[in-house]
Amino acid sequence: MLKRFLFAVLCLLSFASMAAVEVNQASAADLDGIKGIGPGLSGRIIAARDTAPFKDWADFVGRVSGVGEKTAARLSSEGLRVNGKKFSAAAFARAEARQKKADAKADGKEGHEGATTRPATSNKATSTATAHSSTAPAAQPLPGASQAR
Repeated sequence: MLKRFLFAVLCLLSFASMAAVEVNQASAADLDGIKGIGPGLSGRIIAARDTAPFKDWADFVGRVSGVGEKTAARLSSEGLRVNGKKFSAAAFARAEARQKKADAKADGKEGHEGATTRPATSNKATSTATAHSSTAPAAQPLPGASQAR
């Protein structure tokens, strides 16, 4: 009878260790309990989470240094969840694409508010063209050509 009871308790403990750990609510000890997360990574996760809760896996990967797509997939298979969701490569790619689109849109707005930026070559050509707009450009000597006649 005692053996059966101990076996049941052991089974419950093994299932409890397989339970999902929500990254936005987990303590450092909960995070350390996941295979692949040690004290260093759990500290970085908590530090990033203290600024704001993680929205999705793409947000998690983007804000926690040392975690990439492969690591996120491995941590998810070990039981880590972001807002109750497992890591999905397809969902991750969609979230990254949305973020890039939002970043590009934000960059476009900044360009309209401040001075426009151009490559250095176009600035030089533009300034030369405006300075000599009424006259033909002066002939430039070829490199290595002798100046004396």
